[in-house]
Amino acid sequence: MKLTLRTLSSLSEALALTPLCDAVAADFQRQISDHELAPGTSERFLRAHFQARETVCVVAEGPERAWGVCLTGPFVDPLLGTTQPMVLVLHVDPALRHRGVATELVREAERVLRERGATTLAARATHNDDALISMGERWGFVRAWELMVRE
Repeated sequence: MKLTLRTLSSLSEALALTPLCDAVAADFQRQISDHELAPGTSERFLRAHFQARETVCVVAEGPERAWGVCLTGPFVDPLLGTTQPMVLVLHVDPALRHRGVATELVREAERVLRERGATTLAARATHNDDALISMGERWGFVRAWELMVRE
């Protein structure tokens, strides 16, 4: 299947992907917490941050629909006050996984972010998601800090 990568330039295009982004984010949320993701989270985020330098939405398009998406947005370090782009949503349709689509989505997002002056890209994974951590390390991500939670 032929896919085309496209960086979305309008808020309305990005808003069309909010059901997919909400589903992916809700799945991640369930991995780290018993709390449900609030409905409309992706739409609220995009309306508030779409114009931010750190926000990039890249879609892998194929016949009739989006087959993958990478959404980055601003992450503010609560102590230092510094802001850097972070991968918030990365999704590839299960039928196309393990074909390099996610790699290309992240590379394109990084390319756009570098054009905008960003020098780093952050991502997150749950502590026991060895597959995601390994994938990130293959792409050149390094563990910068660990978040510890006590419930």
